[in-house]
Amino acid sequence: QVQLVESGGGLVQAGGSLRLSCAASGNIVSIKTMGWYRQAPGKQRELVASLTTSSTPDYADSVKGRFTISRDSAKNTVSLEMNSLKAEDTAVYYCNVNGLITTADYRGKAYWGKGTLVTVSS
Repeated sequence: QVQLVESGGGLVQAGGSLRLSCAASGNIVSIKTMGWYRQAPGKQRELVASLTTSSTPDYADSVKGRFTISRDSAKNTVSLEMNSLKAEDTAVYYCNVNGLITTADYRGKAYWGKGTLVTVSS
């Protein structure tokens, strides 16, 4: 069974930094795309950043230049380095993987983590 475990959320002052991490487990063969989404209160979930194998990262305009996504394909982990945080970055951040293949399922499915709360105080 595939599991995504996120860590690194918390409370930080505006201008500060946080690093989110996500580890995928469960007899994984490969993952095409790993990324982060966020959902602020009263708003729809939105893409923050994603990284597909052999491709350049994709970022939301609102985080370009401040956030950096990285992944370790050998360890099935993805991280999000968040700098110069703003109050509007406050949200629950969700790890997302797409095109995940396991030894038991070659369909390339998508999975979500449970989310980690990031609160930026102004």
